[in-house]
Amino acid sequence: MTIAANLGYPRIGPRRELKTALEAFWAGRITEAELHAAAAGIRAGARARQQGLGISHVPSGDFALYDHVLETACALAAIPEGYGWSGEGPASLATLFALARGARGSEAERAAGIPRGAVALEMTKWFDTNYHYLVPRLSARMRFRLLENRWAAAFREGAGQGARTRPVLLGPVSFLLLSKREDGGHPLELLPALLPAYAEALRALAEDGVAWVQMDEPCLVTDLPAGAADAYARAYRALAEAAPGLGVMLATYFGGLGDALALACALPVAGLHLDLARAPEQLGPVLDALPRDRWLSLGLVDGRNVWRADLRRALALLRQAAGAGFARRLMVAPSCSLLHVPHSLAPEDGLDPTLRRRLAFADEKLREVALLARAADEGEEAIAAALAESDAVLAEARADARLHDPAVAARLAAVTPEMERRRSPYPARAERQAARLRLPPLPVTSIGSFPQTAEVRALRARLARGELDEAGYEAEIRRLTAEAVRWQEEIGVDMLVHGEFERNDMVKYFAERLAGFAFTRHGWVQSYGSRCVAPPIIWADVSRPAPMTVRWSSYAQSLTQRPMKGMLTGPVTMLQWSFARTDIPRETICRQIALAIRDEVQELEAAGIPAIQIDEPAFREGLPLRRAERPDYLRWAVACFRLAAAGVRDETQIHTHMCYSEFNDIIEHIAAMDADVISIETARSDMELLRAFQDFDYPNAIGPGVWDIHSPRVPSAEEMAALLRRAAGRLPAGRLWANPDCGLKTRGWEEVRPAMANLVAAARRLRAELGPESVADGRGRPEA
Repeated sequence: MTIAANLGYPRIGPRRELKTALEAFWAGRITEAELHAAAAGIRAGARARQQGLGISHVPSGDFALYDHVLETACALAAIPEGYGWSGEGPASLATLFALARGARGSEAERAAGIPRGAVALEMTKWFDTNYHYLVPRLSARMRFRLLENRWAAAFREGAGQGARTRPVLLGPVSFLLLSKREDGGHPLELLPALLPAYAEALRALAEDGVAWVQMDEPCLVTDLPAGAADAYARAYRALAEAAPGLGVMLATYFGGLGDALALACALPVAGLHLDLARAPEQLGPVLDALPRDRWLSLGLVDGRNVWRADLRRALALLRQAAGAGFARRLMVAPSCSLLHVPHSLAPEDGLDPTLRRRLAFADEKLREVALLARAADEGEEAIAAALAESDAVLAEARADARLHDPAVAARLAAVTPEMERRRSPYPARAERQAARLRLPPLPVTSIGSFPQTAEVRALRARLARGELDEAGYEAEIRRLTAEAVRWQEEIGVDMLVHGEFERNDMVKYFAERLAGFAFTRHGWVQSYGSRCVAPPIIWADVSRPAPMTVRWSSYAQSLTQRPMKGMLTGPVTMLQWSFARTDIPRETICRQIALAIRDEVQELEAAGIPAIQIDEPAFREGLPLRRAERPDYLRWAVACFRLAAAGVRDETQIHTHMCYSEFNDIIEHIAAMDADVISIETARSDMELLRAFQDFDYPNAIGPGVWDIHSPRVPSAEEMAALLRRAAGRLPAGRLWANPDCGLKTRGWEEVRPAMANLVAAARRLRAELGPESVADGRGRPEA
């Protein structure tokens, strides 16, 4: 019998119940017991929902209060010193959240012995998705052991409610490859010390009567470093010996196995899961290599995007595997965890009906999985109606004339190489910008947004309900903007921002003003912790019907003599943080967006805005996981940014912002974007990311983030000055800016006001220390 399986389910709850509970707990409105009760309710609902949709292998252990990588580290005693953990027993919630968010001196933290200055672990993107994970910080001093078998607890919880689940563990080799050593050396060197903890976890699961466990090893679809193949062989040989009767499903996703295919097929596991949405071409080689005593799990339904499956094409792959000798050892599943898509399409009654028919969220995808499993056993006639519906919807989409705009196609065809180049090289531009802007050395700015307070959200809600008319709403937003401009002047910010109070989201705000996008009401997905986003859906050609930001930026600039930045989201990020159509290349979609942003950039310049920031935090995130596939992506991603930015005069300063990215391997392409100023995250990484800009001799200006805004901590002026001092020791001081590491939308004013004042004080302190001989001459080089 073919098994319908799931690799992971959205953990935020259908109405973001986890977000509500977490934020209530952090605010002290609910107790720890109430938080755990809310989480248990979300898990129970998820299990029941998946079972009701026909899933036999329902995952457990895929839930996390904040992040599954962090909770894996805590379960295995991979906890760095300084977070209140005594070295024995499970980590407390205070320790978990201090690792995730940093410490702010709460009563619970003081009781746990966590110092107020404890900073959060570094956070970065989970492969090429928009989910963020906490990077474990390891050292040879750590004594790995199983502090808490969170996977056995999850299995028992399900069993107590009548559900036999499949526990999901992040595999030991991927866990290490996703971690960092704080004492030098390679994380894989720690594998012998780590394996006993994993072995103990699996033995306990076997004793509890678990039949299958899912061991996630997504690093198998990347270019493995030296020694990784031996690490995989050693790890899975040891785990097979530790729990010989336990069925281990080795789960790979986000791409094809490539040169790791033979390795994966040879590991001593009971089954292998393949991502056939991203890499259907790997099925044939795997069928040739995989022993026939193994189970084969086919990821036939795309777990990363919101489009419904082509059931007929999926069924053909299923038949191919069955005909190759796996008919009695098949599982059907999504390509990866459904963490990356919304819960259900059911409440989305506001979508265009024809578009809605083309979509599938988590629940709808699990129905497709169950249908395919049924067809494998009973024949396609058993799902004839579903196949006919799938065919009809796909045909309807292909025939939809609304998808293609001849004017957009003509404009793309008219793009020339000159449109992707600034008029002068950076040194000449820097001189003209310095003369126009008249900024001090080490100028202070922020990334763009200011707190989206309860007041701001209430204004937006009242407007949506019709309780406030457009004029009244705009009057309130003008008031908030004016207050923000006045406050920035008072504390001494050098380049101002308008605060973005009128914006709901850095992607959605623009998408709502562009043709070709659609929106959900409840299509939330987790970005990290309690942070959720509702990605727009790109369903047709993109264009800009009218200006999007000019009015608000012009108003803000009219309030001050200091330079004001116009704030835009870049084309790569707009693409990467949306659910994109799949009928045309991603490059084409990105170039369409770039032309729309280019129009906005030019209109901002015409309105007198002297600096324009085009944020591209997803630039590194979009990088293919395999090195061989990266040059093509980098070619068009750089070209799209330049197409958006390059239509302005030399004296208009172009900024960009990137966060939580490793730049070392793509630094020359970051430089090729040719932004006048780039701001980056460096606070959590302790300026580690600046090494790339130092080693490469990055030619333009850089704003290293010195305030980790994803933590509720308020860093002192001394702390930020120390980070700026370290930056000035690595890069010419004349090319440095001072800024937070990301926008301030998610923080409260009680944090933003003192932290920004401390940032201004830190920059002034560094200016005095460095002296005039260290400042720039306007061309980004120190004076002689």
